[in-house]
Amino acid sequence: MKTTNDKLFSQASAEVVDLHRFFVDWFVAERADQVDFGRFEAVMGEGLTMIAPGGQILDRDAVIDHVRSSRATCDNGFAISIQDIRPGWQAAGTIVVLYVEAQLRAGKHSRRQSSAVFTTSSSAPNGVQWRHLHETWLQVPEH
Repeated sequence: MKTTNDKLFSQASAEVVDLHRFFVDWFVAERADQVDFGRFEAVMGEGLTMIAPGGQILDRDAVIDHVRSSRATCDNGFAISIQDIRPGWQAAGTIVVLYVEAQLRAGKHSRRQSSAVFTTSSSAPNGVQWRHLHETWLQVPEH
C-alpha cells in the first residue's frame, strides 16, 4: 500500500511530466490550436514564484503572461524530456521535487536543473499545484 508521501510524489511527478507535455503542445505551432491554456493557469498556484535559469524572479502573473505570449513560437522539432526526477523535502500536503529538464529548440540542446514546490489541490488535474520553481542552467554533455 502506498503511503501519503509516495502518493504526493507520484502526483507531483505526473504533474511535472504533464506540464512539460503541455509546453511542447502549446509552443509548437502545428499543435497550439488544440491546447487548453486553462489547464496551465489551473496548476499555477496563487503566490507562485519562479527563478528563471538566468536569475530573474517572476511572479505568477509574469509566468502566465510569458507562457501565453510564447504560444506557437517553436517548430515541430521542439522537444522536452524530464530526467532524474526525485523527491526532496516533504511534509503533509507539500513536496519539493527535483528534476532535470532537457530541451531541443531550433536544433540546440539545453538542460536545466529544477526544483519545484508543490502543494495539494483537489481542483488541479494531478491533485497538486506549483508554488515555487527554481531553474539553473546545466552544461549540455558532449556527444
